[in-house]
Amino acid sequence: MNFKEDFVCLSTIDLSSIDLEDDTFRITTDTGIKTLIFSIKNVGLLNPPILLKKTSSFQVISGFRRISAYINLDRAKIPARIVASDKKKLECLELAITDNSLQRSLNLIEQSRSLSKLSEFYTENNQLTKAASVLGLPENPAIIEKIKNICILPLEIQNGVLSNTISLTMAIELGKLKKHEGAAFAIVFDNLKLSLNKQKEIITHIKEIAIIENISIINLLTKNYLQEILADQELDRNQKINLIRSYLKQRRFPQITKAEKNLEEK
Repeated sequence: MNFKEDFVCLSTIDLSSIDLEDDTFRITTDTGIKTLIFSIKNVGLLNPPILLKKTSSFQVISGFRRISAYINLDRAKIPARIVASDKKKLECLELAITDNSLQRSLNLIEQSRSLSKLSEFYTENNQLTKAASVLGLPENPAIIEKIKNICILPLEIQNGVLSNTISLTMAIELGKLKKHEGAAFAIVFDNLKLSLNKQKEIITHIKEIAIIENISIINLLTKNYLQEILADQELDRNQKINLIRSYLKQRRFPQITKAEKNLEEK
């Protein structure tokens, strides 16, 4: 990627002229602005946002949080780097990714957003791989294929990925389910902070119970004893995990569970 020196010019823009509803180029997942506000108050705006000149407004390429911080500070104008209106959408997207990745390492959802947006322009795998490499994104084709669709999964799953309660492997697994089912599992996993193996165990048992008993997965997750356990304020996390695992095992393997109980009583 080779941006010319005149690609961006610095100008002071009325905040009211910026279209904040258009998030075409949004990469960042973090929406917090408290630290930014403190920084702007004390040292000013070190890295002005990048805007694309439109007919009657400006489109944000990078700097959504910086703009929000200025609005929160009741400022009327903001210094910004302006991109000419004749620049192509792909060039603007690459600029957005570059501006974000130069400031910090992108998290998994941000990488996914970047790859997903790039895939609209690079339809061939080798093209996408090359573009990703130039922009500092994962360049392994297999990894790209796994990552790029994570950003379109239900928010509950994405939030689990961001909080490290759901791994990439599990996010992909949950993405294969119906959206409301994947979201329900993500909520349970976030509540219990389960290891990957225990997450897999719970998913397997619930899927099999649903088939055997001819009921829906969402019914098992939201309308039975499992929810009573999750809502019990007198139980700690480990107690909830043990009770849920025991309950699902008993429901999935009633004969085996009964035999084990009989042996214990002898």
